[in-house]
Amino acid sequence: MMIEIVLGCGENKNSLLASEIANENNDLHVKLAYNDEELVAAMTNNEIDAVIRGSLKSSNILKNIRDLYSDKAIYRVSYIKNEIGGKEYEFLLAPVGIDEGISLDEKLDITTKAIDFMLRLGKNPKIAILAGGRKEDLGRSCDINKSIKDSEDLTKKVNELIANSRKYQDKDITLKNYYILIEKAIKENNNIIIAPDGIYGNIIFRTLVLVNSWHSYGAIALGIDKIFIDTSRDQSIEGYLRSINFAYELAKERKKVE
Repeated sequence: MMIEIVLGCGENKNSLLASEIANENNDLHVKLAYNDEELVAAMTNNEIDAVIRGSLKSSNILKNIRDLYSDKAIYRVSYIKNEIGGKEYEFLLAPVGIDEGISLDEKLDITTKAIDFMLRLGKNPKIAILAGGRKEDLGRSCDINKSIKDSEDLTKKVNELIANSRKYQDKDITLKNYYILIEKAIKENNNIIIAPDGIYGNIIFRTLVLVNSWHSYGAIALGIDKIFIDTSRDQSIEGYLRSINFAYELAKERKKVE
């Protein structure tokens, strides 16, 4: 069962070196796309199992992919792993696109898609909702008030969705509003962390992954059938290999179902 993956290759040639290492796997073939057009074209090619942005610039690619799937809401959710206290900890972080998660409805949609993704992986979703302050910080500014209220409204809406949706019956799903206490959300091993918006999420991602060297496997695009993984164009060889392996495992599981 050969897995076909297309990986973008821009100025950062670490993606090229990662593809050469990945192609040592006998049931994996990684082909390089050297421009936006080649990468986006791979999204409509049924012979391609997964597409990874690699080191190509994101702006035009993401716009063209959204145009390609104009009837769908697409959100990127980062898959991050790290070792804490000798134990492996993995979680989804969303939203991470700076233009995503602006409205309450968007955050509800992102959270729902993250729950569904975790269930498909055979994991019990444990969700942490974040805000721009503690509950007792209400009144300190209009922005803080809105962030806290949005987090409480989102928690309420997600709880209602879990309770009333037939597809979540008999599923072990937990949810808690941690407000600004992301350190507590991580310590308590939540595997879905919902930031107040995409700007917060992007900063959290950069702090954990690019500053503190937590392992990122890329941001999986939820809302479409095609496996698309967004990556930083500044990643290391190891970082691109993690994204390739992530796409490879997802594609293998999908082919088993098919």
